[in-house]
Amino acid sequence: MLYLRAVRGSRLSETRIVDRTDASILIALDEEPLATVTALSEELGFARNTVQARQRRLEADGVLVPPTARVRPEAMGFTLLAFVSIQISQGELDPTVEALSAVPEVLELHAVTGDADLIARVVARDPEDLHRVTRLIVGSYGVMRTSTSLAARELISRRMRPLLERSVE
Repeated sequence: MLYLRAVRGSRLSETRIVDRTDASILIALDEEPLATVTALSEELGFARNTVQARQRRLEADGVLVPPTARVRPEAMGFTLLAFVSIQISQGELDPTVEALSAVPEVLELHAVTGDADLIARVVARDPEDLHRVTRLIVGSYGVMRTSTSLAARELISRRMRPLLERSVE
């Protein structure tokens, strides 16, 4: 099994590289998320134990995100999506990330290069709620300056299938 060293937070961890068998299982799960191990093994032509072991390993290795990542924020009333560029005080990454983690509307946070130090994907119920969320972000430890861009329309949803399909070619 191939592993890639990846940076997560401030420490190195190993990330499993998805192979053709894994990709086939993941594509099948994409089509039928509630498929049983037996159904997957029959559909793919793999031994049941192979499918079960691979699926467990994919979950244990963090390749599969938790099921809650599939929930659309709109279904919970969060109809606004925004991207907040954040500049932070030098050397304050860890406590700033901890502070921003306490804001439930911050769905993702990425360290980036360029003018900003971090980019946050945030949701809000309406413009007034977005103002409240951005005030929480600005008031978080280590945050010096922010710039918010409102997403006008989603053109391509987060997707993995094209990459998985390329992996099984």
